[in-house]
Amino acid sequence: MAGEEQWDERAPGVLRLPSGRRLRGRALRHSLAPDAPPPSYGVYLLGRRPPEVPWESDWIRWPDFRLPADRDTARALLAEAWRRAADERVELACGGGRGRTGTALACVAVLDGVPPEEAVAYVRRHYDPRAVETPWQRRYVRRFS
Repeated sequence: MAGEEQWDERAPGVLRLPSGRRLRGRALRHSLAPDAPPPSYGVYLLGRRPPEVPWESDWIRWPDFRLPADRDTARALLAEAWRRAADERVELACGGGRGRTGTALACVAVLDGVPPEEAVAYVRRHYDPRAVETPWQRRYVRRFS
C-alpha cells in the first residue's frame, strides 16, 4: 500500500535506518496491541510456517537460535522488506523478537548502507540491546554484504 502512513519511530520496536526507512521488529509470542497499526507487509522468521495474517506476508524458514535454512531466499526477502520500507509499514518478527529479528534487522541495515561490521551494534543501539543472540548470527551479519 504505497503512500500509507509510516511507522511512528517512537513506537515500540521501530528501527529507523540511516536512509530514513523505518521497520518494526516484533515478538510474535506477544499479541499485537489493539491500538497498534498493522503492517502492510510482514516477513516472519520461524522454524515452521506462521499463522495466517490479514496483510501480505512472507516466511523465511529460520529455526530459533540458528540461521536461515535458505540463505538466497532470506537475502531476497530481506531486500524486498528494505525496498518496501521506503513507503510501506514493514515488520520483521520471530518468536521472541530479538535473535532472528535482530539479525534480520541488522542485515536490512547493511542493505541500507550500514557497514556490516557495525550493523549489529547499530541494531542493538537503536532497536534492542540484546538483539542478535548468537556468535553465528553476528558472523552472518558481518558476511551479509
